[in-house]
Amino acid sequence: MPDTAVVTGAARGIGRAIATRLAREGWQVVVADLDADELAAVAADTGALAVPGDTSTDAGVRHLVDTAYGHLGHVDVYFANAGIGTLEGLDASDAEWARTLETNVLAHVRAARLLVPCWLEAGGGRLVVTASAAGLLTMLGDAPYSVSKHAAVAFAEWLSATYRHRGIVVQAICPQGVQTRMLDGSGPLKDLLTLDATLTADEVAEAAWGALATDNFYVLPHPEVRDYYAQRAAHPDAWLAGMNRLQQKLDHQTQTSTTPTQEHA
Repeated sequence: MPDTAVVTGAARGIGRAIATRLAREGWQVVVADLDADELAAVAADTGALAVPGDTSTDAGVRHLVDTAYGHLGHVDVYFANAGIGTLEGLDASDAEWARTLETNVLAHVRAARLLVPCWLEAGGGRLVVTASAAGLLTMLGDAPYSVSKHAAVAFAEWLSATYRHRGIVVQAICPQGVQTRMLDGSGPLKDLLTLDATLTADEVAEAAWGALATDNFYVLPHPEVRDYYAQRAAHPDAWLAGMNRLQQKLDHQTQTSTTPTQEHA
């Protein structure tokens, strides 16, 4: 079993839960996040090395990977967990699109550029991407998030197809609603995201931990996502019609919540 890992987006939520779960098993862990204060608290609780910084940039990823190898000697598993959303559709600016793609996709690409050559030389390694069920289905109300998570899955699939026979395992964690700060700030989308059971970050981390004993590409903490994905592939028009019905409900909720109350004499 591997015993060293890097976890990005580890200051809170799923990343923090994964780092905590690994530390409980005696792993040596390096954690990264933009929030230096909360990251320091995670490091204090888990014994991990905190590397604050922006892992959406090339310089940030290089610093993290170099520091991790210097501290750990080797990196068995890299959890590319950091991710952001916008809650924007066509109104999302070019800057918001760029920031989302940098964080949710290119951060994975930049990490793989550095890690894969090292893993090929070492005989193996594992990249675990937190892609969200949005990467298999879609995310109503957030175009940049939906598109970027689809791209994250696509890149992970490409890596797996290209390097699987050379000892590199790639996995994509695709949860639905998880009790995190992102869910709390999702506004009218929260009801949609919690139609099925909402999991805790610890439950997602437990699913990630169990997946380390396998080479399975998809890690689905919400098992119903597998059925939704199959329905989407088999009956795309019916699936899109169903998603549009959900969008109409969201539209109605939004209109209702923003319409002023009429006072009658």
